[in-house]
Amino acid sequence: MAEPKFEIQMLHDRVMIKVERDTEERRSTAGIVIPATVKMANRLAWGEVCGVGVNARSVKVGDKVLFNPEEQYEVEVHGQLYLVMRERDLHAVATPQTDHGTGLYL
Repeated sequence: MAEPKFEIQMLHDRVMIKVERDTEERRSTAGIVIPATVKMANRLAWGEVCGVGVNARSVKVGDKVLFNPEEQYEVEVHGQLYLVMRERDLHAVATPQTDHGTGLYL
């Protein structure tokens, strides 16, 4: 007998973000190679929203968001790492159109 599958639904203002860990080396704007093992202090990261609670107002599934990956709750689902946080802990959202953006694009 097959076990039933349960769909994950976020509650309240919680947001689930798919984490894309840096597994490759990076290059600085000056061309200096930065190994993947180098940890930068207070570095924000981008991730993709995979689920939102009913009280989340500014983000939707599929948005790219900027957040601090430190001190967040991690959960692993089918081998993929996700973070769960409150919407207010997000710093920015990347969207195709906005009335009050920065003028920078991903």
